[in-house]
Amino acid sequence: MITHKYLLQVMVLFSLLCCTLVPQQASRAQTEDLQVRITQVDTSDFPRVTVYVSITNANGEPVGASPNSIRLYENGQIMQPDRISGSGELGTITTMLVMDLSGSMERGGKLEAAKEAARAYIDQLRPGDQVGLIGFNIETTVFQAITSDHEALVSAIDQLMADEDTAMYDALLEAIDTLESVPGRNAIILLSDGYDNRSTSDLEDVLSAIESGALSISTIGLGDPTNEWTLYGLDEETLQKLAENAGGLYGTASDSDSLAALYESYGLALQSEYSITYTSPSTLRDGINRMLTVTLVQEGNETTSSAKYNPGGVLPEVNVKSWALFGGTLTGLVLLGVIPALAARIQTARQKKRKPRIRLK
Repeated sequence: MITHKYLLQVMVLFSLLCCTLVPQQASRAQTEDLQVRITQVDTSDFPRVTVYVSITNANGEPVGASPNSIRLYENGQIMQPDRISGSGELGTITTMLVMDLSGSMERGGKLEAAKEAARAYIDQLRPGDQVGLIGFNIETTVFQAITSDHEALVSAIDQLMADEDTAMYDALLEAIDTLESVPGRNAIILLSDGYDNRSTSDLEDVLSAIESGALSISTIGLGDPTNEWTLYGLDEETLQKLAENAGGLYGTASDSDSLAALYESYGLALQSEYSITYTSPSTLRDGINRMLTVTLVQEGNETTSSAKYNPGGVLPEVNVKSWALFGGTLTGLVLLGVIPALAARIQTARQKKRKPRIRLK
């Protein structure tokens, strides 16, 4: 006969078992949903390379991870990091806000919503972080150079006005060129409907300009994707492709609240990234692409992201001894080419001296 005491013990054990299994299953599911992205590769101090890594959940929200759970490979070879900076420990972050100011932004209060969202982005900056502001229609205008002055940034945002057509790709190339010489973590956040009808460049030009991984581009689509090629439309395909191939995020917004939330979430994602600094085993700037792979290992699950970078350089770099050898070899080759010519001239001169003189009577 089963006593009440025995039944109580069985129920307690069952409850403990359920409490143990459910969190593990939930944790495993959460781990499987993690997304790892290489957002930027900084080679300004090559052969020391700094790789910026974003870890988010399925909703795009930053997720904490132990630095020991992150593995980095270059061309399939595991790297030993010189330094790993955890989430929230990054140095200065520089963001260029690139905003669509074409005539379509006047429709449905889009421009005012964009201004409000940009102000919200400025408000959540950390001390020392920098922002620049570029607006575009048929021309690209730098409304505010890169600065950490919040008042100057807000004043620049207040000046924005919308008119005419769209040259989005030209504006992005201007932003990339501006950030090229800025050290540290650099990012572009583009707000547009994605339609471009006046640029002298195209999407492939933009992606080629950041092929070395020098920065990331996140995009925000403001418009209605169901009304293509209208003043209220949205080219989601272009904006998604741009973000996916530029280490960034993509999101859509339909009102000022959702737009402000997107800007703030992008800022939080930047601030929550990890940076891994290592020394490349291939120390020459040889102009050859290298493949980077980051793997996050948690609770037996692996999440992987890959990206390529180029250290720059057209001709292979060589060390001092190699330059001396190269110089000596080049000098020898020059002499080999010059000596026969000199010998021929000397021989000709000698023959002229030996030629007998003929006297006429």
